[in-house]
Parts: sequence; C-alpha cells; structure tokens
Amino acid sequence: MPLVHWEVLPLDHPIRFSGPDDSGSAKWLCCRAVPLHGEFPDYVSKHLRDVLPQDEAVIGLELTQGDIKFFYAPTLPGRGDGWKRGVAESQLAMLDGTFWTDDELIGVRGSGKTARQIGHLPLSGPGGLLDEMTGLGKGRRVLVHLNNTNPALDEESDANRALREAGWEIAHDGMEFEL
Repeated sequence: MPLVHWEVLPLDHPIRFSGPDDSGSAKWLCCRAVPLHGEFPDYVSKHLRDVLPQDEAVIGLELTQGDIKFFYAPTLPGRGDGWKRGVAESQLAMLDGTFWTDDELIGVRGSGKTARQIGHLPLSGPGGLLDEMTGLGKGRRVLVHLNNTNPALDEESDANRALREAGWEIAHDGMEFEL
C-alpha cells in the first residue's frame, strides 16, 4: 500500500468543501487551485514529472465563502499574472516570503542559484513581491515560508521595517485570523 494517496484537484474549478450551516444558509466553503506557472520541486520523482501536467507543478489556493476570500501561495514563482487577481480580491493573502533578495543564498553560501531560479519571487528589488504588489488590493497581507537567511526575520532590520511600512506582516506560531 502506498504511503501517499494523490487526489485530483482540478485547476481553476471551485470545489465545495462544506454545505449549509446550521441555520440552513447556503454558505459553501469552496477551494480553487490557481496555477502559479512554476517548476516541479526537486523532490518530485522523474516519473511524476513526466506524467503530471506542468501547470500543476506549483499552485496557490483560493478559499471562498460568500464574499470572503483567502488566497494562499507558500511558494510563488512570480510568473504570469493569475496570482495577482487572487491576491487583489482577497481579504487575506498568505504569500511566499522565502527570500528578501534574489541573490540571498549566493551571498550566504558564496555560490548556488538565485531565488527566482529555485522558484521563489524575492521580496525586494525591481519585480520583487513588494514591487509587484504595489496598489494591488487592500486586504491583509502575511508572509509565510521565510528562509532562515531572510533578514526580514530580524525585527530590528531595515528589511523588516520596510515590510511593516508597506503594510505587510510576518506569520508567527499561534497567529490567528478572523475574516
């Protein structure tokens, strides 16, 4: 018996998770997988890379219930513009905050790949997440999946200050959200 059971989650097609609440109101919780146009992570086997559609390599999730929307993209390659609609229309977006700069790992290790080369839109710089998000929606924006090399984790850093001034939050253990 396999340890992992794969379920099909069709792209751009809302799936209902729950039915009417106790009052009989039809407030369905729906989930829609949004293609983010990235590459398969290194841990995906060659066999699966060969049989799975490339559009499914990296997805974000848009959860909706009535007029309330939540967008979740813990990995964000930053290709295409489909993800921007999900963020702009959401009351809460939790997004990839892995790296502050594109060359962050190279600076720490002395060699390697850039953030973009391994599938992460950096937070800073031209075309970075902060730049791409300027004027995009008014909802709450929270960064998740920060690498331990990201200077934004230091609450006294210029990077952390820049995020706060731009209206961003960094997720922390025990954080709760009410929508």
